[in-house]
Amino acid sequence: MSDTPFGFGLPPEEPENGDEGKKKGNQGGQGGPNPFGFPGMGLPGGAGGADNPFAAMFGSMNPNDLGAAFQQLGQMLSYEGGPVNWDMAKDIARQTVAQGTADGVKDTSVGVAEKSAVEEAVRLADHWLDGVTSLPSGATTAVAWSRAEWVEATLPVWKELVDPVAERVGAAMGGVLPEEMQAMAGPLLGMMRSMGGAMFGQQIGQAVGTLAGEVVGSTDIGLPLGPAGKAALLPLNIEGFGKDLSVPAEEVRLYLALREAAHARLFAHVPWLRSHLFGAVEGYARGIKVDTSKLEDVVGQLDPTNPEQLQEALQGGMFQPQDTPEQKAALARLETALALVEGWVDAVVHEAAKPRLASADAMRETMRRRRASGGPAEQTFATLVGLELRPRRLRDASRLWASLTDARGVDGRDGLWEHPDMLPTASDLDDPDGFVHREQLDFSEIDKMLGEAAQKREQGTQGEQDGQGPEGEAGSDGSDGEGETKK
Repeated sequence: MSDTPFGFGLPPEEPENGDEGKKKGNQGGQGGPNPFGFPGMGLPGGAGGADNPFAAMFGSMNPNDLGAAFQQLGQMLSYEGGPVNWDMAKDIARQTVAQGTADGVKDTSVGVAEKSAVEEAVRLADHWLDGVTSLPSGATTAVAWSRAEWVEATLPVWKELVDPVAERVGAAMGGVLPEEMQAMAGPLLGMMRSMGGAMFGQQIGQAVGTLAGEVVGSTDIGLPLGPAGKAALLPLNIEGFGKDLSVPAEEVRLYLALREAAHARLFAHVPWLRSHLFGAVEGYARGIKVDTSKLEDVVGQLDPTNPEQLQEALQGGMFQPQDTPEQKAALARLETALALVEGWVDAVVHEAAKPRLASADAMRETMRRRRASGGPAEQTFATLVGLELRPRRLRDASRLWASLTDARGVDGRDGLWEHPDMLPTASDLDDPDGFVHREQLDFSEIDKMLGEAAQKREQGTQGEQDGQGPEGEAGSDGSDGEGETKK
């Protein structure tokens, strides 16, 4: 579990700013953090700069921009929506994308040639996957996205993922205050809710915007972030991904298309999988609890006129969640399910790519190391919901699926996705061979009985349609009018 799950504390300094970013925020003769952790806001000489998440929104804060700045601030404080200000999140994500990545690469529109190359890669990938899985194609269309298009397409799913957690965080924070304090601090609590929505929106916007500069498709975190039926790749990011791999660009694109198409098959034809994963996130949210004793101690010492003191309390873990059994169970379920998804994709893609791509082994190891080193997808997901997908689980799951293919064949392996109770558990990932060679239940007799029962029902229905009632009575064309059957 991450040390800083989403909603608790404020986002860290951007790595590229380092000490320089901190110094900029303290210029003007006032030291320490400012209210609510928005660097540069309200500090003389520190309104602009790269360390200000609202700099792009407010401009350089010269006198001509002050009116617009205060208007934006008023809109932020008057926000009365849900737990996350998603309008702000979208704006900041788009601004982050527009700024470009740390290496200076700016977002660009996708050209006709790139769209054609992605469509061809996904078509060929689906053809290769036909021979290694019993699940049919799940991608009705293949699309090539810019980074900005990725943000637009995935925000609805981020909202579905994050809202339950953020809502529970807000409820937990408000519920620990005594009723008399809530009554006295009503206006302040309303402002804090608005600022909380802004803080969450700012954090999500920066995370999604940064992630858009590095993802290569719509399934990098093992969840379907894009619209159903669409296999999506980002040509600009794929180019950056393969820049130092010494692998032909066509092979890099094909391998990543295989992964995207494999994910699409799984989520399209395992109808319970998406709700299972998202339900685990909601289960995690329901388990969030706040250490009320610590919060009461801190609240009792806070000076409402000193917002910097509130900032320090936030950064000091004022709302640090308790590690509840409900959260542990939900996270374990989510981690295992994600590992099984990623392990299946890893095994199936390698089986399809190995005979055809000379770089298959190298690409596979590159993707695994990307996960093991805490890639952007894993880091963002850990920040949002407090989960880190352990690389050991991914490798164990991949080995288990490969062993199942050898022992039971493609149909036997993929048949386990028919119901969540049939899937391997966390303990099975510790002992893959034990699960693979465990005696399988024989459902043939049950299937035979169910088939015979269905056939009898069908025959009975047909008999009624032919005029024979369930009690052997004749129908309207076979009755003598006295309720007796004619001989």
